[in-house]
Amino acid sequence: MLLKSKPNWELPESAATSESVFQDRRRLVKAMGLAPIVAAGAALPNTAAAATADPSAKFYPAARNLRYRLDRPLSAEKDATTYNNFYEFGSHKYISKDAQALKTRPWTVTFDGMVEKKITVDIDTLISKMQLEERLYRFRCVEAWSMALPWTGFPMADLVKFARPLKGAKFVMMETFHDAAMAKGQKQFWYPWPYREGLSLEEATNELTLIGTGAYGKPMVKQMGAPLRLVVPWKYGFKSIKSIVRFSFTDKRPVSFWEKVQGKEYGFWANVNPDVPHARWSQATERVLGGKGKRVKTLLYNGYGDQVAGLYKDINGENIFF
Repeated sequence: MLLKSKPNWELPESAATSESVFQDRRRLVKAMGLAPIVAAGAALPNTAAAATADPSAKFYPAARNLRYRLDRPLSAEKDATTYNNFYEFGSHKYISKDAQALKTRPWTVTFDGMVEKKITVDIDTLISKMQLEERLYRFRCVEAWSMALPWTGFPMADLVKFARPLKGAKFVMMETFHDAAMAKGQKQFWYPWPYREGLSLEEATNELTLIGTGAYGKPMVKQMGAPLRLVVPWKYGFKSIKSIVRFSFTDKRPVSFWEKVQGKEYGFWANVNPDVPHARWSQATERVLGGKGKRVKTLLYNGYGDQVAGLYKDINGENIFF
């Protein structure tokens, strides 16, 4: 008799945190027709305007997929939305105010390369074609800090089906916007703008890979990568490209932004491993954002090894962790 073991992130309902309870209450109130009252009282000042102005706001909060739970409390929304990397707007962490310059409408997304037919679609049309859900995921930055987030989005596997890649496609390259007049960080000519990232198609269609459209029960705020970003929880955060405008399918492995900048420190695969140090610091532990300096042990593949380790079993001769 075969026994199916649960993934290591699939925990009992009792593991849900108070933040989770709060989101469930918001969904209940919305069903009762009182969501505007809750939104007015519960939204933070720096996210309320974005949520109400976003045409996709009607899709939030999305139902939570209970397969994806956490063994740690969720990060406070205030922390997660005020400590961000977004090099298009500057290299410091407190980029949230500068990132408000990002214009997210109109916004189109292009699917090209090795596809049956090139497609360019409006972001709100794309979101309306997908089934949104909420998932609780760990987030681990290569700089050795971490968060735990309630992402909203849809499986990237669904996006790949929508794009209809040709049989010979092996990778997908993602690209963010390029507008130096809007994003002053892109005036730094020594960086290879626009920001590009890539995944193998096996990674892109793994069950964990999410196309993020929101967080904390609302549309994605600008500093977190509105209106569309990648979420790959077993990889270092720089792989999760923000504000995507293009998905290009190819049979050749793309060279990503940080790989071009410093390939010896930031490789294509970038899987989390506490036993493989960065060139300039240890990856054995991580500082929990909002945890008053608390550090916890980093987990191999950020705790998602059961689901993704098999993707790399046949890769030889290169470092799959950086």
